[in-house]
Amino acid sequence: MSEVDRIMKLYKVHQQLISRPLADIDASVHRQLSSLNRSVPKGDVAVTVGSRGISNLPRIIKACGDWLRDHGATPFIVPAMGSHNGATAEGQRQMVESLGVTEVAMNMPIRSSMEVVQIGEVRTGAVYMDRHCSEAAGVLVVNRVKLHTCFAGPIQSGLTKMMVVGMGKIRSAQTFHSAGAAAMKDMLLEMGQCVLDSGRILAGLAILEDGFDETAELHAIRPAEILQRETELLEHHRSYFPRLPLDDLNVLIVDAIGKTYSGTGMDTNVIGRRGIAGFEDLKTPRIRTIGALSLTPASQGNAIGVGLADFITQRLRSEINEHKTFINTLTTGDMDRAKIPATLADDETLIRTIEERYGSHRWMFIPNTLHLGELYVSEDLIPEIAANPVCRIAEKPTILTFQNGRQQLSFGTP
Repeated sequence: MSEVDRIMKLYKVHQQLISRPLADIDASVHRQLSSLNRSVPKGDVAVTVGSRGISNLPRIIKACGDWLRDHGATPFIVPAMGSHNGATAEGQRQMVESLGVTEVAMNMPIRSSMEVVQIGEVRTGAVYMDRHCSEAAGVLVVNRVKLHTCFAGPIQSGLTKMMVVGMGKIRSAQTFHSAGAAAMKDMLLEMGQCVLDSGRILAGLAILEDGFDETAELHAIRPAEILQRETELLEHHRSYFPRLPLDDLNVLIVDAIGKTYSGTGMDTNVIGRRGIAGFEDLKTPRIRTIGALSLTPASQGNAIGVGLADFITQRLRSEINEHKTFINTLTTGDMDRAKIPATLADDETLIRTIEERYGSHRWMFIPNTLHLGELYVSEDLIPEIAANPVCRIAEKPTILTFQNGRQQLSFGTP
């Protein structure tokens, strides 16, 4: 095949996702928390911070701390992320700091520990709570509500999972994941109620993001109402959730994977693969081949979910911290997600190899599975994309080029 024949012509597509960025985040945090009319304890109050790349997270956390301080409490930050970043106190502290949540910026101390205390028992084992949270006068649980990557149910990823897995560190994460994917939805509710019954939760602050992953809504919730309200907010979240504009693809190329984009590196709800042995995959989308090109530095080497790809680059392979990936994957119990796919020298070699083996039809390129406002598709998909009312197609094609083996697509404005 000549170089002329190997030219891949792509078209940039803009998805007109729902965009509702919250105008004044600080004011919204204060307004929401004040609306609860809760008595705020005068002692130490923990504010939870997870490992996800949540938009405006530092601003939201700082506003929570300011509000607590204004009401007489002494706020501090607790990294709440199960087994992430090597399941060490220092690793989890580094994770929240990498997200911009530092002691100086937040005007709050960070108390990071893997020490836990047992607060109850459920069918699959004991339920634990971070020692600092258990010793505090209260805990303000902050997290984004969205679809989970392992299971479906009335409550998935959000405040309850933060209470159960994040605040319970690796010990509660093991109890939760030992239930298996099919039973996780029930175990989350059971363990969540156990945490609420401890009396340590002051309130929850649920974050909803729009289709461009910007802060759209904030909802403060009383402890007794968290399980019910989170169910309602998850259904509301579905209206924002970005998806691929087509259900059938031959090849999907993902520019970057990582924990800041999804708990599984690539959101299983976007790619249609859960990667759990013996558990049914999602019915849509249907993607034959997935290639992943890099691991985002913010994941600090944790490449859980790399096994969801069929091909990766040597660049991505070299960025993997095997210990961090192993600890996180072992805790979840879904070891297929850590298996290393076929590894090729660079972006160009990966793309050319897939093209030679599977053809050049029905291709899509995305930056990651969290940001789907801009993407590229092969020319043969244009009629189907044009029929999708949320899509706008660039008039002129883009020729896929490489520099030092790396693809040069720009995921900006079309």
